[in-house]
Amino acid sequence: MSVTTEKTVRELALENPAATRVFEKLGIDYCCGGNRSLEQACHVANLPVDQVLDSIEMAEQTTRATQKIHDWQREPLSDLVTHIKGAHHKYTREEIARLGPLLEKVCSVHGKNHSELLHIRASFAGLAQELTMHMMKEEMVLFPHIVRMEEAVIQNEPILPPPFGSVQNPVSMMEQEHDSAGAALRAMRQASGGYAAPPDSCISYQTLYKALAEFEADLHLHIHLENNILFPRAIAMEQAQ
Repeated sequence: MSVTTEKTVRELALENPAATRVFEKLGIDYCCGGNRSLEQACHVANLPVDQVLDSIEMAEQTTRATQKIHDWQREPLSDLVTHIKGAHHKYTREEIARLGPLLEKVCSVHGKNHSELLHIRASFAGLAQELTMHMMKEEMVLFPHIVRMEEAVIQNEPILPPPFGSVQNPVSMMEQEHDSAGAALRAMRQASGGYAAPPDSCISYQTLYKALAEFEADLHLHIHLENNILFPRAIAMEQAQ
């Protein structure tokens, strides 16, 4: 038990993908702030460690009973890239298109009485613009290079040098942009009081907060897959050549 609690939140998320749902529910940062030990993270969140461990075990059992758990630490990088694009990039684009107009609608009705909505709208607009460019750069530059690099390794061929030098260069840029996205998410959550809709909120207001919370959860998992799995594996693959 003590060994488990000394592992970082990042390590636990990598070993047990079902743990990410528990961390999300409890507000434990596992993507950008995953270097804390589970014990430290629980202390900060004022949560009993044993209770969190039990929740992780239950989540794993439930997930195994209902669906296949992908071990992205071992499956081909090309499959992980396809998953990130098809699941997370697609979702992010669709939600940006949906949430922008919804934010405008809610702000027009409730903005005078709830000025926090205006701050959330501004933060989301900046985040949406950053993410749109960020995903484009990944899909046009970084992801194709990672897939080509893996293909070369599988076929025992030399890796063609990319125009950006080492893969670590675009990875560092992507990670910095992930940190910026994480800061925007925290700002929106703080401004909304944890996405708790006020008593006078209409259905659109409640729908907005629920959707923003779901957007946050998906982006956390999205960043986790890239920062903690895809990027380190790609760097290791390049260095092994």
